[in-house]
Amino acid sequence: MSESPSPIPEDATAPPYSTVTRRLPPPKPPFDGDTWNTLLDALLALHEDVVQGGRRRLQRFEPDYPADIPLSAHNLAHYLAFRALDLRPLQGALAARGLSSLGRTEAHVLYSIQQVMHILAQLAGRALPPLEDTPAIDFDTGERTLVENADRLFGAPCAPRDVRIMVTLPSEAAVNGQLVQSLMERGMNCARINCAHDGPEQWAQMIAHLRHAEAHLGQRCTLLMDLAGHKLRTGPLDFRPAVAHLKPQRNLLGRVMEPACITLIPRVAPQGQALGTARHRFALPAEVLERFASGDRLRCRDTRGKRRTFRVDQALPGGAWQITLDQGAYISDETPFQHERRGEDGSWQTLQTFQLEWLTREPVSIRLYRGSQLRLTRDPLPGRPAETDEHGQVTAPARIACSTPEALDSLEPGQPVWIDDGKIGGVVESRDADGVVLRIQHCRPQGNRLRADKGINFPGADLKLPPLSRQDLGDLDFVAAHADLVGYSFVESREDMTALMDALAQRGGHGLRIVAKIETRRAVEHLPEIILSTLGRHRLGVMIARGDLAVEIGGERLAEVQEEILWLCEAAHVPVIWATQVLETLAKSGGLSRPELTDAAMAGRAECVMLNKGPYILDAVSTLNDILMRMQAHQHKKTSRLRALKLAGD
Repeated sequence: MSESPSPIPEDATAPPYSTVTRRLPPPKPPFDGDTWNTLLDALLALHEDVVQGGRRRLQRFEPDYPADIPLSAHNLAHYLAFRALDLRPLQGALAARGLSSLGRTEAHVLYSIQQVMHILAQLAGRALPPLEDTPAIDFDTGERTLVENADRLFGAPCAPRDVRIMVTLPSEAAVNGQLVQSLMERGMNCARINCAHDGPEQWAQMIAHLRHAEAHLGQRCTLLMDLAGHKLRTGPLDFRPAVAHLKPQRNLLGRVMEPACITLIPRVAPQGQALGTARHRFALPAEVLERFASGDRLRCRDTRGKRRTFRVDQALPGGAWQITLDQGAYISDETPFQHERRGEDGSWQTLQTFQLEWLTREPVSIRLYRGSQLRLTRDPLPGRPAETDEHGQVTAPARIACSTPEALDSLEPGQPVWIDDGKIGGVVESRDADGVVLRIQHCRPQGNRLRADKGINFPGADLKLPPLSRQDLGDLDFVAAHADLVGYSFVESREDMTALMDALAQRGGHGLRIVAKIETRRAVEHLPEIILSTLGRHRLGVMIARGDLAVEIGGERLAEVQEEILWLCEAAHVPVIWATQVLETLAKSGGLSRPELTDAAMAGRAECVMLNKGPYILDAVSTLNDILMRMQAHQHKKTSRLRALKLAGD
């Protein structure tokens, strides 16, 4: 797997830091004036590099700022210049002498460097040279700015908890106002509506329940609405042939113990209708079933041409009927049935003919193995498994459609492709007018089933899709009128942010707060420009969308990259949402997962933690609230808090 990008890029124009490293004192020097002078010279060189590097980074963003460049933008630019250098030797030399190693400077970079310089100047007995007049945020201002930005973005947390809890509202929230109120009572500070699901009518009902709960509880709960973005998903699958194998139950002697049983129901069955216990259920027009009577029979020739006779046994509630058969049969949706009734003379008379309608049809099964080929098609044709000849040799690979066919236009041979949250992985072998052919390289030894409506990722590819889909632009009308924050899915660049801000301006949404969802490799690479192009124009937050992000950059790198995102956002004083699979086992099944508990504890370094929906979401909110309350006494961002430990008693 290729090395994933870092949101802290190397700066090719910065001077190599070996010049500073060579000035460092030996590992165990005496504490004399030469040592302090050497360290001070190293800090002065570092300060100059950071100031100049920060200025270069901000130059191309000056047109984005309507007034002066925000202090937070200066601090982020300084941090990027600071982190473009390998500071580990300098850190070790400072820490060995009881000085700050500059490891927690995110919110106040230049000020932290200057403070260490002042201490070293005192120890060396020399005056500092005049420093360039560059904006520098002090310690208290840096910490306070992030707190204030989080309050303005999400609202205040539930005291005494410092971190907010966001919950994705399920569809049930549109009809169950008590659920929304219970979520707030358990600790929800921010509700999320995913515009990929439901619609404006359901969203309006959810919002009405949210506002009612706010009024009842006397507390505020902000509303985030996530734009769906371009849906890169697998298309539908074809269906298996509509054939049912009916079998009576027989004993060891082959005698029928229980006949094969079928339930026939009206084409539009009443809601909640009991459909009997039969395994096979089929539909017929209500007017056909109305002519049934107990004792009638149904005759047909099955798919093998064998004659079969069914008994009409009993009526069921709602106009349904149960019929039985003492022989095995294969019937399809093309099998003609004759409905017969015995006349007064004892002969059977045909009343009507019909064909059964399938209530549900099973999709075909496409199983992919390592080395298999898969064609991703532009045409929305139903997916089908590979075709083989009489010797079992593949004559045509399996195929499935891509829900956004224009995404395939930018793919080149060698492009990695991941499907279904990384369960299936491959590379593009070729591209033609129909789509692309993939060679599968990653799946389970026993293969993986390819299913419909599963996510597709093209890590690192510039798909050249418009930033906002047609659905996004339509949904944005509702979002701008009702939401407090808009979630921007699959944002990848400065131009993407400009497109959203322009679309909001057209809808009068100048004050709408934006959450940039970082979920692709390109978004990670361009995170500095995403932030710098938005600061001072809209209130901004960043969501670490770890589901797609893990697929895009590789699970091995996720822990490292999510840390770097936290650092950059703290340097910009931008609040962060820690999202995806937080306490997911608890929310979905009611069980606790030890790794997820640890992950939830780590989430407390963000300003907000997001839970997804599930049957046990109330329990998940309570558990997360407890974990966050406990951990805030031990950890704040990168800093350990040393409260008194009970186990360290006398």
